[in-house]
Order: sequence, then C-alpha cells, then structure tokens
Amino acid sequence: MFRRLSTDTLNWIMIIGVILFVAEIAFFHGGMIFSTLFSGLLIYIGWKKFYRLMGKFLFWIGIIGVVFSVFNMLAVRFLIVAGIVLFIIDFSRTKKVPDQINPYILPSDDVNTEPLIQLNPLFNHRLFGDQKTADHAYKWQDINIHGVYGDRVIDLSNTVLPNDTAVISIRHLVGNIEIYVPYEVEISINHSSIFGRAHIFGKHHWNLMNQTLLYQTDNYDSTYPRVKIVTSLISGDIEVKRI
Repeated sequence: MFRRLSTDTLNWIMIIGVILFVAEIAFFHGGMIFSTLFSGLLIYIGWKKFYRLMGKFLFWIGIIGVVFSVFNMLAVRFLIVAGIVLFIIDFSRTKKVPDQINPYILPSDDVNTEPLIQLNPLFNHRLFGDQKTADHAYKWQDINIHGVYGDRVIDLSNTVLPNDTAVISIRHLVGNIEIYVPYEVEISINHSSIFGRAHIFGKHHWNLMNQTLLYQTDNYDSTYPRVKIVTSLISGDIEVKRI
C-alpha cells in the first residue's frame, strides 16, 4: 500500500503528526509525553537490574506504561486513523481496478552493464535488544546502524580491516556501546551524548551532559589501517579500549 503513495502524501502525514505532537506538549501540559518518559525511565532502571525480581517488575511495568501512553497520544491516534483510512481507500481502489503486472523490458541502449555485488551488513537495524560481532573470525563491512534500546559490542580483533579507513557509525537512544580495537589500528572518535559516561583509551569522562567528544590517535592521519568511529547516544556509556 505505502509503495503506491506519493512522497508528498507521506510527508503531509508526518508533518501533521509532528504538529499534533507539538500541540500536545504546548497546550495539554505534555499530555501523555511525561508519563511515557517516566515509563521509559522505569524500563531503563529495570533493564539495568533485570537479574533481580524488582528489576523485572519495573521493566514490564514500564513496557505496559509506554504502550498505553503512546497509544493515547494525539499524534499516534492520528497516524493510526490515517493508516486505516489509507488502507480502506487503497483496498477500494484495488477492487475497482485490480493491479496488473506488465513486464517491462529495458531497451538495449539503457541496459546497465556495470556489475554490482550485494553484500550482507554486519549488523541489521534492530530497535530493541543487544547486538555484538561474532566471536569467531568474520569479514569486515562498514557499520552504519541505529537503534532505540540495548547494548552494542564491536570486537575488531576478529576481523581483518582494509588498508583504508573503516567506518563505524552508531546512532542510539538508550544503551551502552563497547568497541575493542587491536593495538596496531589507528582510531578517530566523534562521540556525542546527552547523558552518560565515556572511557576512551584511558580517558575517562564520568558525567557527560549534552557534550561531544573528539579524539584521535597520533598517527591517524598518516597510518593504516585506521577506523573512524561516529556515535551518538541519548543516555548510555561508551567504552573504547585496546585488546
């Protein structure tokens, strides 16, 4: 269904959703947003102490609270209604005019002769849950992922880095990031965080509050292999150390 919608239609739906979200904050004293944030805090605390009974209790109470809070937001209700209306319109249209599959043959002059190889990424986008590289040897691919909740562990000692600049880009909301780097690899780090801590090759930042950290090793500009690390967290710790 969404593939048949124009980009303008999707953009207008998103814009209206954002306007309703802002209106709920401005005119309804935050509405369900503050309860959602509170439930998110319960989830975070519960996850940190999940090995205890109280941690499990707080985690699942937070999950239930987030579900109820999110579905009571004006913006979410609008998106649900918009989705139902679009589904009904699309279903009605397909009943009147069934989809036809017409093969399209490219003219010989437009055939793309450049070979392409599709590669499998090391990480897929996972909104919730932990992710880590394999414990055995694996082929390196640049990492570019985002997520909502969970930890990310990347061990570079089990792969062979290219004689160029390898890239690790992680955008995450809540969770910790651990990156293990061999001694012969040069590193550049660009890390931003709203709340959290950072431990980077013996440099410790115990209280990051809306800060950006920039570090690189002495020979990064002239020596290979090297790794460029770009990370951003809302709440969480980052640790980069040699292995």
